[in-house]
Amino acid sequence: MGEVIQFVSKAERERLRLIREARAMYDSVFPPAESAHKQSDNGPIVVNGTWIHRSDEPLS
Repeated sequence: MGEVIQFVSKAERERLRLIREARAMYDSVFPPAESAHKQSDNGPIVVNGTWIHRSDEPLS
């Protein structure tokens, strides 16, 4: 019985939807720090503008 229902305008719902979409796009380009640490070190890297695989790197 004690529920409160708050009116949210259509414009406000649209604004919140756009904010969620923008956040999702931003996070896909710039992942949060904790998910960046979860990535493996075996992926390709860029050296002098050229993509190389870590297996192609010379051993030191």
